[in-house]
Amino acid sequence: MADRIFAGVLLLVAIGYTIIAFTLIHAPFQYDPLGPESWPRILGLVAIPCILYVLVRPDVESLGLPARSLGRLAALVAMLLVYAFLFQPLGFVIATFAFCMALSMMLGSRLVPALAFSLGIGLFGYLLCTRLLDLNLPAGILTFLR
Repeated sequence: MADRIFAGVLLLVAIGYTIIAFTLIHAPFQYDPLGPESWPRILGLVAIPCILYVLVRPDVESLGLPARSLGRLAALVAMLLVYAFLFQPLGFVIATFAFCMALSMMLGSRLVPALAFSLGIGLFGYLLCTRLLDLNLPAGILTFLR
């Protein structure tokens, strides 16, 4: 029953979000083929059927998470907040490296694979987004990447 109540409230939020996405979000110019207002619209249109599925077919089992898992989820939320806060001043590469490193270590990775993964995601992600997709990402303190 709690799943259906939560899904019902979330459905109202998603419908409101979708209405706002279609009526109030307008960009003065478009710098990519879809335009900046397309992503909120797509998100709203995808969210509504997903929530309807949960509303019609909720889980029958309860979600009994152990305290350790709840602690990890809380740590992940804190890490995402720190990542969002440091994203602009440190730049994409360093902020992403630090987030991926912390997440890898939290999930039990060894140091060398965690370093390789984090460095790869930070550098490859930056180059992919800025060079291939022509997106603007903050370089932060690594100004030579611009």
